[in-house]
Amino acid sequence: MLHYLGYFAAIFIGLSLGIMGGGGSILTVPVLVYLMGVSPVLSTAYSLFVVGSTSLVGASGYFRKGLVSLKTALVFLLPSLLAVFAVRKVVLPAIPHEVLRVGAVVVTKDLLVLVAFAVLMVAAATSMIRSRQADATLDAELHAPHACNYPLVLAIGLVVGTLTGFVGAGGGFLIIPALVLGARLPMKLAVGTSLAIIALNSLIGFSGDLSAGTPIAWPFLLGFLAFALGGIVLGTYLARFIPGARLKPAFGWFTLAMGTFILVKELLFHHA
Repeated sequence: MLHYLGYFAAIFIGLSLGIMGGGGSILTVPVLVYLMGVSPVLSTAYSLFVVGSTSLVGASGYFRKGLVSLKTALVFLLPSLLAVFAVRKVVLPAIPHEVLRVGAVVVTKDLLVLVAFAVLMVAAATSMIRSRQADATLDAELHAPHACNYPLVLAIGLVVGTLTGFVGAGGGFLIIPALVLGARLPMKLAVGTSLAIIALNSLIGFSGDLSAGTPIAWPFLLGFLAFALGGIVLGTYLARFIPGARLKPAFGWFTLAMGTFILVKELLFHHA
């Protein structure tokens, strides 16, 4: 029964990416862990493949409309790709299964990944809940007379690459403000460029898993991806009629509830 819910959730993940240009990827790891029974560390690898592939489909639509800034994406990706590949290829495999033991309390690698992911979910949820205020601030800043802040774009690229590599999420809630405030891109151009960055970041990160010898259950992964791709195609169509800005706060509250659930479950009931 949970597996059926997992495939339905995959459609929902793609749907939110298609309508809002982001957000849905933050749910991929929890869905894989709690509904599909995938281990937390392996689920981050699967998430990179699913998020990267669905974002690539979304970005291709924006690219055809001329809404992807290749120059800005390249500047952002230089540090980001190095960071995400290094984390997946070197850092994550080097973390021991038992990270810390204090008396009867054991912090495992899986627990560390889930807690880090839940914290990222809470941060992303806060960003989505405040999206209307944030969008207004971004628009106001965009019309201020400033040149492209390349150091800011490079720095956030490094941070996003590290986060993407460690928790398997796209980081769109960090990328879009960086592109608008740092690179001075209009919002629609920032969304398309963000999807292109997320796609390349995620797929390069996944290649790090492949080169590190991570075992991949391809029939399961491709089946899950098929449902997510169906969702993003439907979401791209519905985006003509449903403004993504209206859905972001509600989706943010849902994400906040999910993040809080993971923190409570893993920190308070992990050893129960």
